[in-house]
Amino acid sequence: MKKYILTLLSLLIGIGCLVSQNIIGSTVAPNGTLIETFYLIPIGFSFIALALISSAFIGFRKPINQ
Repeated sequence: MKKYILTLLSLLIGIGCLVSQNIIGSTVAPNGTLIETFYLIPIGFSFIALALISSAFIGFRKPINQ
């Protein structure tokens, strides 16, 4: 279970970033500028990609004692 910590943690952070971006949403300020949390989208996708890459490395790594 210890080897899956990076995968699970990065997956949860990535999903959390995408969900929080949807919850916060975007608004228009009184002066007409758009206020949004756009930075959460690439951060969320980056964490999900990290989870997929780390799970692929864990899955393709050969067992040591078999």
